[in-house]
Amino acid sequence: MLIVVVLKNLEKGDCMRFLYLILLITTVNLNAGLKNLTLSQALSMLEDNNLEVKVAKYEETMKFYDIAAVKAKNYGTLDLTVMALRSNDAGNVFGFKLQSREANFADFGFSDFMGALGQGVQQSAMSSGGMPNFASFAQGLSQNGGKILSIQPKDLNYPKPRSHFITKVTYKVPLYTGGMLTYYKRITQKMYEMSKLDTAKVLSLKKFELRKAFYNVALVNNFIGNLHKIRRNVAKLKNVIREMEKEGYALETDYMEVDAKLAEVDAMLDEAKLNKELAYQFISFLLNTNVSSIRAPKGAPKRPRITKEIVEARSLDIAKAKLGLKITKDAIEVEKAKFKPQVGAFAEYGYADHKLFPDSIKKKDFFTVGVQAKWNLFNGGADKASLEKAKLNRLKVATQVMLAEKGMWLKASKLKTELRSLDARVRSYYKQYKTASRIYETYKAKYKEGIASITEVLIKESEETQKLMEYLKIKNERNIKILELQDLING
Repeated sequence: MLIVVVLKNLEKGDCMRFLYLILLITTVNLNAGLKNLTLSQALSMLEDNNLEVKVAKYEETMKFYDIAAVKAKNYGTLDLTVMALRSNDAGNVFGFKLQSREANFADFGFSDFMGALGQGVQQSAMSSGGMPNFASFAQGLSQNGGKILSIQPKDLNYPKPRSHFITKVTYKVPLYTGGMLTYYKRITQKMYEMSKLDTAKVLSLKKFELRKAFYNVALVNNFIGNLHKIRRNVAKLKNVIREMEKEGYALETDYMEVDAKLAEVDAMLDEAKLNKELAYQFISFLLNTNVSSIRAPKGAPKRPRITKEIVEARSLDIAKAKLGLKITKDAIEVEKAKFKPQVGAFAEYGYADHKLFPDSIKKKDFFTVGVQAKWNLFNGGADKASLEKAKLNRLKVATQVMLAEKGMWLKASKLKTELRSLDARVRSYYKQYKTASRIYETYKAKYKEGIASITEVLIKESEETQKLMEYLKIKNERNIKILELQDLING
């Protein structure tokens, strides 16, 4: 409303410039990306935005429709069939006429047969003074019967081409399958549950990667902050050298060495900023959204409580293994169903004619109903072999469940042990870093007093930087181990 009022009070040219300004501001806001994004906000966005999670959800939905497909087999199939045929094949044409209920005696070749009989009657009349004589006819029929029967009827053997249209509806339904459809349905339901676990596994992995990226940014920020502090100290040292040079206590080479050190620190800063930018790009990729800046977490990630019971209850890998064991039980029942009879029913209704739409369907229609029972009695032992294979597969999967439980707990125990070691190393490296910082400050003071050379001071500064990098690296390793523990129990 406010924009409309402003537009009314502007000139035409000013109005266009105003609209362009609004468009420009909107475009800048759209391209700016998210700012000050927290880890909790990013985690809440991850499930809806991440492309790999979306793919896993599509797979999950596809498995759901597999359940509907198996369930549908219980209701049978209803098919509409329309056939259009044309043939001059004697068997086909005769069959067409029979199916459309149009067959007559002429179609059997009776015209040729009746002609032969007529000739016989005529000959008997000629021998009896013009009056038909049955005795003479019978005598002639017995003498020439073979010739009459050997006549090849033209109407039957060489029919005219005929069009034939069949329209029918067929319904088939299974009545008894030995439980095969029931257990197939159970398997597809469990496969759907398995796909849910796969989706949760992908989501857990993406959460791990997202948390890792956030804590990486936090460590890079820490490193950048410390590098700025180191740079300020080196810059102060440069000022000290300048003052000492004026009094003749410092050499030009001292000044050059400090300049080289500043350039080295600047290069490390540029590399750290580049790593931070790469981390932002990875976070943007995970969230499928442009992220300009984040609010890096402070401190280490929360260490989860880990027990054997918690691992067995919350590990997705163990859950998948247990679900796979349930599927093998249903698979055995499917194999057992092959030893039972299969019973099905069908019903068919339709009509046939030389036209697609006959004048009267009731005169042309037909129906067929029936029941079929099929029981395989022998197939060379293939079904028996399949059943034994399914039983062995169940034993294999049961062993895999035990292996998953023991393996996950072993992995958790290993991570806990590594964390205890990393905690000690973090404390040790932090002390080494602080010691290196104090030594560097001591050598700076010695340089001012002329006791130490600038080379010794810069060596100590390099040692301080090295210890800082080692300290941050070991902190990062500890953070990753904690995040791996969280991922282990789907935290």
